[in-house]
Amino acid sequence: MPDSLGYRHTFGVIAPSTNTSVQPEYDAMRPPGVTAHFSRIVIPDDPVQSDADFNRLMDNIRRTMMEAVDAVMTCHPKSLIMGMSAETFWDGRDGSARLQKRVEERAGVSVAMGSDACQAALRKYGVTRIAVVTPYMPVGDAQVERFFTDCGFKVVAVKGLKCASPHLIAHESERTLRDALIELDDPSVEALVQVGTNLAMARLAGIAEFWLDKPVIAINTATWWHALRTNGIEDRIQGWGSLLAEH
Repeated sequence: MPDSLGYRHTFGVIAPSTNTSVQPEYDAMRPPGVTAHFSRIVIPDDPVQSDADFNRLMDNIRRTMMEAVDAVMTCHPKSLIMGMSAETFWDGRDGSARLQKRVEERAGVSVAMGSDACQAALRKYGVTRIAVVTPYMPVGDAQVERFFTDCGFKVVAVKGLKCASPHLIAHESERTLRDALIELDDPSVEALVQVGTNLAMARLAGIAEFWLDKPVIAINTATWWHALRTNGIEDRIQGWGSLLAEH
């Protein structure tokens, strides 16, 4: 018999313990019969004021990530989503592929990652020139730019918000994110991309497409869309931008 609530599909999701944005955004975009079950990568909410601090944050995530995978797999989800961002971009396209392989081997199910989801979304729109907003320090921004460049995109500009701790990423306002999009927008930019899963931008990205008149891809929307579509769930979901509504 199928799961009583997730009778169409059950997703396991891993996200840092400091993250308060992924779970509510996924739940808000959830079609009937699909459920998402979260496991936390336990990390401290240490201050991030430099590249060195950011690298320590990444080390903290790597140290406990597989424990979170093991924990969520005890509820037997049909597939897994990495509700985290920076690690999926690290070391370019090859590094992303290696990470996906390691996690899939550990979990024993398919894995959807933000890096792959963003590049898949951009290909749906047929764009090549992009600008990116992140919550990261410059060392993280460079990894994001490297990944997209490896995938054949031209990164026109990157704006890193340099958020002061992993938890405080979620405290960035929609006004701040709106201003970042306006700053990055340029006639040469064909699409804007937001990475960093604790930036709550799914709703704003959908709105921003109307006044920027171009795709605005929020990573939580893209990853959820990619996970749905690669598992045969084709529901068109309104209110979160053209990616979920039209593709």
